[in-house]
Amino acid sequence: MNKVFINRRLVTFLLLFSPILSYDVLSQSSQILVGHDTTRRVITTAVPFLLITPDARSGAMGDAGGAISPDANSIHWNPAKLAFLESEFGLSISYTPWLGNIIKDMSISYLSLYYKITREQAVGFSMRYFDLGDIFFTTDIGDPAGQFSPREFAFDLTYSRMLTENLSIGGSARFISSNLTGSFSSQAIEARPGRSFAVDFGLFYKKDFLLSGTNSNLALAAVISNIGSKVTYSSEENKDFIPANFRLGTAFTSSLNPYNTITLAVDFNKLLVPTPPIYQIDANGQRVIDQNGEPVILKGKDPDRTVLGGVFGSFGDAPDGAKEEFQEFSIATGVEYWYKELFAVRGGYFLEAENKGNRKYFTLGVGFRYQKFGLDFAYLIPQRQNHPLAETLRFTLVFNFDKAERDTESVVE
Repeated sequence: MNKVFINRRLVTFLLLFSPILSYDVLSQSSQILVGHDTTRRVITTAVPFLLITPDARSGAMGDAGGAISPDANSIHWNPAKLAFLESEFGLSISYTPWLGNIIKDMSISYLSLYYKITREQAVGFSMRYFDLGDIFFTTDIGDPAGQFSPREFAFDLTYSRMLTENLSIGGSARFISSNLTGSFSSQAIEARPGRSFAVDFGLFYKKDFLLSGTNSNLALAAVISNIGSKVTYSSEENKDFIPANFRLGTAFTSSLNPYNTITLAVDFNKLLVPTPPIYQIDANGQRVIDQNGEPVILKGKDPDRTVLGGVFGSFGDAPDGAKEEFQEFSIATGVEYWYKELFAVRGGYFLEAENKGNRKYFTLGVGFRYQKFGLDFAYLIPQRQNHPLAETLRFTLVFNFDKAERDTESVVE
């Protein structure tokens, strides 16, 4: 009887890129699957769905969200912002058909909610669910061996507290599950779901002031996310980093008059995982192996490190030095215009270095608010034609209930 055929390359491919591998997508390049140009020096991790923008508001602002005004989706962008929410309770539900130009049954769903314990404290919960469609397996001679529906999800618990009237901190604990192959196994590998625990830490600062007689606000944010255990889909010897990330954000908001408000936002992001080194290659195009059976590194550093070693080493391990380190920062910029706090128009631009994936796209969107209810839409426009992220749509429903009037505590005493 033929055994199910899943080679190491397939497991690694699933691990790094996550999106669905049915409909002959296995024969396509990974660039098509994730939106990266993988002929470049792209940094890859397990469970990359954790970095995908879940909500339509930031999705319309070029994926900038670290320092914009707080809402229920702050759990993803910066947990410290929850403490500055004005409503007592709120929730957000988002849905994104993902890579719809390639596969029609892949999607990301996101639920987030918060509750203000006191005027200066808030807690939150979120759930992210990544439906990757279907994978079709074959035996080693090509016969059908069944199919599986890969799924990934993450649950977050968040706490946020104001330290002063202008400064807050926050943190999240996260459980991550990634089941990409089910119980299918090869002759050499017993496949299994990947599991991980991770934490986020955030700082948020905002200051109101007058600028040329106009009420304005400047916000700053710093967030470290997804600091957690490595993931394996086979043996304990084959573990991969999850996408630990460092985000710096700022947002400037100005009330032009009682009816019109505009916000400009910028986020800088860098993965806190090892940069792939450049290996020595022989005349046949194969990696040179040393006496210990390890590939010889020509430039860069050994990526086999602990989690903390990967985090701290990520600022100085690029093979081409400081120039390449700066290339590992992506830039997200966005603008948001509100009319009477009822209708919003948004736009943005996302820029990634050509050598690190070359994702470059514009975003557009609109938002509506009426009493306790809100609705947001976002649309993504890549610079390159026939890009896998083209025509990406995001939809978000927002609900906020009851103004929180909890003035019995002081954040300055």
